[in-house]
Amino acid sequence: MLAEQLDGVPRATTVAEIERELLEMYRDPNLVEKPPLLEKRGGAFYSEAAIGLVGALAGDTGEAHVVDVRNNGTIEGLADDDVIEVLAEVGASGAKPLPQAPVAPELLGLMQHVTAYERLAAQAAVSGEPAIARKALLTHPLIGQHPLSEELVHRLLEAGSAHLPQFHAEIAK
Repeated sequence: MLAEQLDGVPRATTVAEIERELLEMYRDPNLVEKPPLLEKRGGAFYSEAAIGLVGALAGDTGEAHVVDVRNNGTIEGLADDDVIEVLAEVGASGAKPLPQAPVAPELLGLMQHVTAYERLAAQAAVSGEPAIARKALLTHPLIGQHPLSEELVHRLLEAGSAHLPQFHAEIAK
């Protein structure tokens, strides 16, 4: 199994391609049956969730779905431009998050911790600065160790060099 994962196409790549193809299929207003390709997407009840979400958007139903949206004040303690996954009313104009109860302090702290990591990881990806990538990993609650972050950044840049041209100077070392 490990050999297959190491030598095969990553699942994320396969899923991204499937989703691109599905979105193209969904452009067809004559599509009235679930595409067989959706079965290859995987995930428990993903097909039903995807069809329900598309139906709510197209039909302007206002149905509640769990979606990823900008926070925009929905969860107190997070920045407005943080991405959150919450229950939202979905219609033709998009998703409107439903009000959320305040998050317990110990959970909010973890959410803020992970959000700091996400921001740093995005900044590293855009800037191509390995130092920021290391800082991101140091910030991640499951990493947080300098030697481990150094090793992970090195391995990431080495393995992903073809897809990370913004880090070219570091990869060349």
